[in-house]
Amino acid sequence: MDRYAPLRRRTIALVGLMGVGKSSVGRRLASALDLPFRDADSEVEAAAGRSIPEIFAQLGEPAFREGERRVMARLLDEPPHVLATGGGAFMNAETRELIKAKAISVWLKADLEVLARRVGRKDNRPLLEGQDTMQVLQEQAQARYPVYAQADVTVETGDAAHHETVEQIIAALTAHLEEPAP
Repeated sequence: MDRYAPLRRRTIALVGLMGVGKSSVGRRLASALDLPFRDADSEVEAAAGRSIPEIFAQLGEPAFREGERRVMARLLDEPPHVLATGGGAFMNAETRELIKAKAISVWLKADLEVLARRVGRKDNRPLLEGQDTMQVLQEQAQARYPVYAQADVTVETGDAAHHETVEQIIAALTAHLEEPAP
C-alpha cells in the first residue's frame, strides 16, 4: 500500500514568511511525495517576463500582488502538486479562500532570528531593500501570523535540516488527514 497516496489527492500549499524555506523545502517535499513542484514567485516572474525586484521597481507592489493573485488562481486549478506560495500570497483574502477550497495549507514557522540570518544571505528581496531586516520580519510577523494561523496545518521548523522539516510536514499532514471531519 502507498502510504503517501492520501497526501497526493490535493495540492499542498506552503505558506510563511520569507526565508522559512517554502521553495527549498517544497522541492524536497514534492520529491518525497512524487508530486510536481511549483514556485509561485517563479511563475509570477515567468508571467511578467521580469524578476520580482524589477516588478516592484517598475510597476510597484500593488501590480505585483495582482499578478500574484492571478498566478495563484491558475496554479490552484492544476492537478495536485506542492506549491511554494509567496510570503504575502496568503494575505490576499481571495487567494486564501482558493487555497482553502483547492489545497491543504501548511504554515512553515521559524524563529525570526533564523529567518533574518537566512534572508540576509541574498539581496533579491524588494521588501528588505534599504530596511532593517529584523524590523521588517517583526512587522510582517505581527501582521501576517494571525492570518497564517488560518492554515490547515502548522509546522514549527526551527533551524532543522530540510529533510527533517519534510518529515515533520508529512507527519503533520498525515495526522491532519486522519482527523475526523467536524
